[in-house]
Amino acid sequence: MRRTALALSLAVLPAFAGEPLAYQDGPTKLAGYLARPAETKGKGPGVVVVHQWMGLSDHERRVSEDLAKLGYVALAADIYGEGIRPKSGGEAGKLAGTYKGDRALYRRRVAAAIAALKAQKDVDGSRVAVIGYCFGGTGALEAARAGLPVKAVVSLHGGLDVPAGYVPGPITAKVLVCHGADDPFEPAAEVAAFQDEMRKAKADYVFIAYAGAVHAFTQKEAGNDNSKGAAYNEMAHRRSWRHLQDFFKENL
Repeated sequence: MRRTALALSLAVLPAFAGEPLAYQDGPTKLAGYLARPAETKGKGPGVVVVHQWMGLSDHERRVSEDLAKLGYVALAADIYGEGIRPKSGGEAGKLAGTYKGDRALYRRRVAAAIAALKAQKDVDGSRVAVIGYCFGGTGALEAARAGLPVKAVVSLHGGLDVPAGYVPGPITAKVLVCHGADDPFEPAAEVAAFQDEMRKAKADYVFIAYAGAVHAFTQKEAGNDNSKGAAYNEMAHRRSWRHLQDFFKENL
């Protein structure tokens, strides 16, 4: 009986269990989560996963493990710092606002995660991407705007805005934006401004809007009530994951 119980318990363990990864941005300690493929042959591509406004959570850990199943070394980044996790939406809004209001700081935290990922012996530093969810989608786009050393970025229901006075510069990383067509937090004017920014930056970008989807459409934790402005959408989630895979096959 004991052996049977042990076998059953092992059977439900995740196939790709990651591990904590400590790294730093200057004196600031950061606590990420690293997932690797079960088997590697030499160096492979890597992906930084930037969290939503509540900080590094099980959602980003699951995404990292799913990416590892596809053959990527994935680092779920910690933007806020070791032990700093909002306890409410109000706290999260203030904390995320700090970084959205100080893009230089945000870019440094994303750059620190990229450096930590590239330092892994099984990562090909010339094939690295950044993806992000909600607040993290902004971080992924900032990696492209800042010219950080990545080949591709993906924003999933991310913030598209830029600070006042921002002047678009050249963007060399490939860009994929997976957007909820009914997202009330990203009005049509902001979408149009983003697309105009990409044109001025001469970026190679793809913008996909999913019908019926609002903010946070990849996150089951968001519930399924679209009237709240943030809700899970199974179809949009599945389609965006497939689009992300195709985008990475082409660019990594």
